[in-house]
Amino acid sequence: MTRLRYFFCGAALLLTLSAGAQVVLPRTKMTLREAEKLVPRLMSQPVPSLGDMSTEVLDTLETQTPGVSILLMADNTWHFWRDPAVAVKGEAFKEAWNTEYASSYNVPLAALPDRINIWVCDRNNQYRCPNRTRVYSPFGTRHHRRHQGVDLPLPKGTPVYAAFSGKVRLSKYYRGYGNLVIIRHENGLETYYAHLSERKVESGQWVEAGTVVGLGGSTGRSSGSHLHFETRFKGYAFDPQWLIDFETGTLRHRLFVLKKSHLDENSRYVPESEEEEVAIYLADTREKAVADSLAAVRKAAEEKAAREAAAARYHTIRSGDTLSSLARRYGTSISAICKLNPGLTPKTTLRLGRKIRVK
Repeated sequence: MTRLRYFFCGAALLLTLSAGAQVVLPRTKMTLREAEKLVPRLMSQPVPSLGDMSTEVLDTLETQTPGVSILLMADNTWHFWRDPAVAVKGEAFKEAWNTEYASSYNVPLAALPDRINIWVCDRNNQYRCPNRTRVYSPFGTRHHRRHQGVDLPLPKGTPVYAAFSGKVRLSKYYRGYGNLVIIRHENGLETYYAHLSERKVESGQWVEAGTVVGLGGSTGRSSGSHLHFETRFKGYAFDPQWLIDFETGTLRHRLFVLKKSHLDENSRYVPESEEEEVAIYLADTREKAVADSLAAVRKAAEEKAAREAAAARYHTIRSGDTLSSLARRYGTSISAICKLNPGLTPKTTLRLGRKIRVK
C-alpha cells in the first residue's frame, strides 16, 4: 500500500466523526473494516483552540532547525515559530496554484493513495477554531443538493480565524460563496471561509493560525449571517466535523488519517449556481425551526412535570382514614385523589401503611 505523509502546522488533525455529523449506519452487523468505509475511527487527545494572540513577544531564540525560532512571550510562555519564508518553499504551494478559481486541482480520485497520513499541527504551528458554535447545517447531500462544508451561525462583523497557518490562495468575491478566502496549508489541505462581510487578507499572503481572515456576513447567495467552512484535500471535500468539534472548539486529534474510501468523486464540485447555498440554508432553517419548536414544547412539558413533582404531597394511610376524610384534610376531592393514584377508586379499601398521593 502506498503511503504519503504531508507535514503542516503545529499540531495534527484527525479524521473523526462529531456528534453533529449526519451519517446513517445500517442496522446490520458489519466488520470494523466495513464500518470504516462509512466513517473514520474515533480518536482521542483533542487539541484545544488558541486564545487571542495579543501577548507581546519579548525575545526570539534561534534553534538548530533552520527557519525555526522560539518566541519568549510577556506572559512567561514560549512558542515555536517557523519563518514563513522557509515554509512557503514547500511543494504544496507550487502544485495547482491558482488565485482566480476556487477549484484548482485536477487530480483523479484513483491517483490518490489509499491512505494519507496528514500531520496538521506540530510543535512549530498552532490551531485556532474558525468560529466556536453549533453547526447549523452539516456536510453532505441534503434536499437533493451537495453541501460541501458546514454552516456556522455568527453575527455580522464577528472575526473569523484561520484554522491553521498557510498561504492565502484566493481572496475575492466568488459567485455563490460571496466574499471567499481559501488558504492552502503545508500538508496539502485547503480551508474555505465563505459569505464574509469583509476579507482581511490577500492572495499570496502568509497567515498564522488565529489570524483574522475576515468578518462574518451574508454575502453571495446566503440567507442570514453565517460562516460556510470547507476542508478539502487535492480538491476533494470532506466533512470538517471529522477534524473539528465546533461546539467545544477542539481539534479532534493531531494526526489526520484520510482514506481514499472516505472521499467521493462528486465532492470536487464547486457550486457554480448562486441558488445552491441559499436553497440548502433556507431548507435547513425551516427544519431547525421545527426542531427548535418541538424541543421547546418538550422542555415546557418537562418543566411542568418537574414543578408538579416538587409540589406533590403524599399521605400514609392510618387507622380511621377514608378518602372523604383525606379530601377534607387536604382541601381536595375524592375524584382528584383517585386521578393522582392509578387503580385507586372511591370503593377501594385503604390498607394501613399504604402511601397515596393527595396533591
